[in-house]
Amino acid sequence: MLDLVWLIPTLPLAGFLVLVLGGRVLGEPRAGWLATLCCGGSFLITALVFFGLVDRGAADRHFEQTLWTWLPSGSLHVEFGFLVDPLSITMALFITGIGTLIHLYSIGYMHGDPKFSKFFLYLNLFAASMLLLVLGNNMLLTFLGWEGVGACSYFLISFWFSKEANASAGKKAFVTNRIGDWGFMIAMFLTFQATGTLQYGGEHGILEQAHTLAPVTATAIAALLFVGACGKSAQLPLYVWLPDAMAGPTPVSALIHAATMVTSGIYLMTRVNPLLAQGYDWLPNTIAWVGVATAFLAATIAVAQNDIKKILAYSTVSQLGYMFLAIGSGAYVAAVFHMVTHAFFKALLFLGSGSVIHGMHEEQDIRRMGGLRKYMPITAVTFIIGWLAIAGIPPFAGFWSKDDILLAALNKNPALWAFGFVTALLTAFYMSRQVFLVFFGEERFRDAGADLPADEAHAQAHDEAQAEAHDGAQDGAHDGAGALAHAHGVEPHESGWHMTVPLVVLAALAVLGGGLNLPFTDSSKLLERWLEPVLESAGRSTETHFSVDGSVQTGLAIGTALLCALAISLAWTIYLRRKGADAEKIELDLFAHAWHYDEGITAFAGGPGRAGFEGVAALDRNVVDGAVNGVGSLVRWTSSKLRLAQTGYVRSYALGIVVGAIVLLGLFLGKAA
Repeated sequence: MLDLVWLIPTLPLAGFLVLVLGGRVLGEPRAGWLATLCCGGSFLITALVFFGLVDRGAADRHFEQTLWTWLPSGSLHVEFGFLVDPLSITMALFITGIGTLIHLYSIGYMHGDPKFSKFFLYLNLFAASMLLLVLGNNMLLTFLGWEGVGACSYFLISFWFSKEANASAGKKAFVTNRIGDWGFMIAMFLTFQATGTLQYGGEHGILEQAHTLAPVTATAIAALLFVGACGKSAQLPLYVWLPDAMAGPTPVSALIHAATMVTSGIYLMTRVNPLLAQGYDWLPNTIAWVGVATAFLAATIAVAQNDIKKILAYSTVSQLGYMFLAIGSGAYVAAVFHMVTHAFFKALLFLGSGSVIHGMHEEQDIRRMGGLRKYMPITAVTFIIGWLAIAGIPPFAGFWSKDDILLAALNKNPALWAFGFVTALLTAFYMSRQVFLVFFGEERFRDAGADLPADEAHAQAHDEAQAEAHDGAQDGAHDGAGALAHAHGVEPHESGWHMTVPLVVLAALAVLGGGLNLPFTDSSKLLERWLEPVLESAGRSTETHFSVDGSVQTGLAIGTALLCALAISLAWTIYLRRKGADAEKIELDLFAHAWHYDEGITAFAGGPGRAGFEGVAALDRNVVDGAVNGVGSLVRWTSSKLRLAQTGYVRSYALGIVVGAIVLLGLFLGKAA
């Protein structure tokens, strides 16, 4: 069954090619069903490969399939092949599984869109690229998938590109990720220079040679890969693209920016963990501090956001920070565990938010909602499950994975744990705020703008009218319905089965996902034992040895859960009991404006940055190009003067010969005298 691995990325790629050629002919909903079946087929093949890997002993759970030699160029020998091991197949399982659910959800969500088939074309291409990223058996194939998902994210974020904000968001994601991609590229060059190969596995592969590298070389490669990971996984200072990426359709947010693409950096750093082990200690410390700083910063920003998707976007940035905190603390299993559980509950929350937006006729401001659990019971129940999971309430999945990370952080540095602990409390608070304002309390959606300041309500109404007029037919199915709802009030409704079935499945996974790695006994640590061959074969143990005893660990876990429950009760008091009376004390303007970080980048890029680049362009134009053009002009002028000596007359050349002979004769006679 392992020989079927080539079909995993091939099926969604085939769906992409069919939709390129005949997507318009298939139309709605057949194009969506084709794409969904291709992704679902990929999931079934992945499951078969998984069972084939399980049949092998732990030490033999490594399989490589080479299809052809891709680049036979001198000493550079790159194969096009796939690496099947516990890490890659774990990634492939939730990429294809959750991807299939999101494809199914999209059939209902994108109903009526003029570009229905094109949307699914991009989804299939993204799935194929992401699978190539995690299954590739060398760095160059990983990079090919890495660039593929980057290109697809640009297409999908700016899918409704007639809105300037959407087009700008796509460009922002593309440009920001290029910075990270630079780090990946330089890391590849340095890796090949140091090891002579780009292959991961094998006796002469990168992972086996890592312990032979000089610490400075290993550190340089790992640090450059971390730069790439910061770009894809939205860490400081490159996180700014992900909140703006919410401009894309909600299934895009769930697929790319919650469950798959943004986990690329976590996968990459886990894959090359031997390089981190061989390098200097300052790099893992840096990764941990960047992760916890990103987690804390994004959590504070989420406290004051009012867009239902923006809250989840900053939450994603924060949870990714937790995963990097685990990587920097050496807890690779905890990082992968949280990556999997996060894929479950964050995909659920994003799809749930899409169901709310759909049921509210494209409304996204949580201040215009309230009491929706009565109108959207399935969406409400499943969203609440996702909320409890991300808030760290037992026995939901997020409690177990987040607790593992906090224990690893405490084991490494109590200061890291403190920041992570405060972030956990903030997460419970802002997610509770979102749930209470959306599904509980008073119904605020019948009078649009009633709970907004007058000037803000007027400005938003004006912006919506302008957007509707600008977008015309292309986005009429989305913005037109929203504008009509704002004018006459809305009547929320539950979404169709295409959208609610994925919510129910993901809700079940958000409840049961913690069972993958329960801390009670060695036999209950399923994920740890599953990943053991990947980490131990590279000289790393999957087990994190804690400096605190078991009773203290249990006490910390219980205490964290109780304080998260206290944060939930605080949100209930502020937003339900007191109806937001004290909200301004917490929803600071600094948080609402994202610490002015994004605004600062924009101001710099549009001011000193633009002036600086214009100066560089002027220098290139006047000095560099001027020097080149000047040399050419000098040669042309000199040649034009020398050309005058070439008359074409024989008598002139004969006279020159006579004059030359006389001069030479004079020189000889002078020397003889």
